[in-house]
Amino acid sequence: MAEQFDVVVIGGGPGGYVAAIRASQLGKKVALVEREHLGGICLNWGCIPTKALLRSAEVFHLIQHSADYGISVKDAKFDMSKIVARSRGVSEQMKKGIGFLMKKHKVTVFEGFGALAGKGKVVVKDKDKKTIAELEGKAIILATGARARNIPGLEADGKLVWSYREAMVPAETTYSLLVMGSGAIGIEFASFYNTLGVDVTVVELQDRVMPVEDEEISKFAQKQFEKQGMKIITGAVVKELKKGKNNVTAVIEKDGKKQEITVDRVISAVGIVANTEGLGLEGTKVKLEHGRIIVDSNCQTNEAGIYAIGDITGAPWLAHKASHEGTIAAEHIAGGHPHAMKRENIPGCTYCNPQVASVGLTEKAAKEKGYELKIGRFPFMGNGKAVALGEPEGLVKTIFDAKTGELLGAHLVGAEVTELVQGFVIGKQAELTEADFMATVFPHPTLSEMMHESVLDAYGRALHI
Repeated sequence: MAEQFDVVVIGGGPGGYVAAIRASQLGKKVALVEREHLGGICLNWGCIPTKALLRSAEVFHLIQHSADYGISVKDAKFDMSKIVARSRGVSEQMKKGIGFLMKKHKVTVFEGFGALAGKGKVVVKDKDKKTIAELEGKAIILATGARARNIPGLEADGKLVWSYREAMVPAETTYSLLVMGSGAIGIEFASFYNTLGVDVTVVELQDRVMPVEDEEISKFAQKQFEKQGMKIITGAVVKELKKGKNNVTAVIEKDGKKQEITVDRVISAVGIVANTEGLGLEGTKVKLEHGRIIVDSNCQTNEAGIYAIGDITGAPWLAHKASHEGTIAAEHIAGGHPHAMKRENIPGCTYCNPQVASVGLTEKAAKEKGYELKIGRFPFMGNGKAVALGEPEGLVKTIFDAKTGELLGAHLVGAEVTELVQGFVIGKQAELTEADFMATVFPHPTLSEMMHESVLDAYGRALHI
C-alpha cells in the first residue's frame, strides 16, 4: 500500500531540499526522493566543492605574490591530492548537514529514482529498477536538475575529455588543458588550473568570454585572464577531438580557418540539459519547450498538483534560483500567495580570478529596450581598501533609467564582487532609485564604497575619480 504524504519532492538538490523544508515548516507531511546525493549537483559536484578548489588556488596565488606584501616565502608547492581531498571533505560536511536538516524538519527521505506513476502517485526504484517504495502526494514537486551537455563527436569520456566531475578530482596535475566554453563552469575551471600553473586555452563560440555578462565587464575580465597567461580563442568552435594515448589534438575553426592544438586534457563546459527523462511525464499534461518544463509564476505545471523548480524549468541555471522557486512552490501548495520571482532580479556570480557578478540588464539590453540611460563606473584603483588588499584591478558599473532613476543593472568585476553584488540585488528588489543609493552611508574603508561612487558617477557626482 502506498505511503501517504501531503507533498512528495523528487530531487534533493538546492531546490528540492529547500522545498521540502519549507513545506514541512508550513505543517505538511513531506517525502523527499533522491537518487544519489542529498544536496544535488550543487553541493556534491558543483557550487560548493568548486569554491573549495578555487580557494586553494587563491591561497597559492597569494603565496606566490607574498613578496608584494613584504613577506618572504620560498619554494611554495601544492599537493593536488590534498587540494582535492579538502574539496571533497567540504562537500561531505555540507551533505551531512542536509541530512541533519531533513531529520530536524521530519522529512522522510527515500533513496532511489522517483517517477510519476499516475495521479498523485510516485514510484521509487533502486539502481536495478526494482520498486522499493510507492508514495502518494496531494502535491508533487519535480526538482531533478540537469546534467552536462554533450556535443556529438566531442563527448566527455572521463579520461582524456573531462566533464565537470573529472575536472574536480584530477588524479595528477595536468600540464596543458583546453576548455570548451567560457560560461561560469568553464571559466572557473580555467581560472583554477591556470592559477596552479597549467597551460590553459579557452575556446568560446561567441565573440567574448562569459557572453551573458555586460560586454564591458567581460572584455575587462578577458584582459585580466590573458594577463595571467590564459590563452583565449573567441568566435571559434572545436570541430574535432583527435585522441592519442595520453593527449588530445583539438581541431579549432575560426573565421573559416582551422588550427590544431594538442593538450593533455580537455574540459567540456558547453552547457547543460534538463533531467526530464524517466519522470513519467508522458501520461500527464506537463508541457515541455526546448527540453525544459513550462511553469507559471507559482512553479505550477499544466498538470494540476504537479510543480517543477530549478534547472528543469530553464535558465538561469543557478542554485539560488532553484531554492527560491522551492520556497514559492511550497508556500503556494500550503495555500499562500507568494510573490512572483522577478528573473531580472536574480544575481549571477562567477568565482574566477577576478570574480564577476551582475544583476539586471546589461548596457546593450537596456538600450535595446529603449531606455535612456545614465551609466556610472568606478575603478578599483580609486578605492583605498582595494589598493591596500593588493587588488587594484576591477570595475563597478551601474546602469540607471535616466527618466525615473530606477536601477536597471549592476555589473562588477574584481575582488569579492560576488559578495558586493547583493547590495544592488536588494536595491533592485526594493525598487530603490539613485537617490536612495546616494543617501546611503557606506562604511570606510571598504570595497562597498565603490558601489556608492559608481552611482554618484552616473549622475556626475563621483568624488574619487
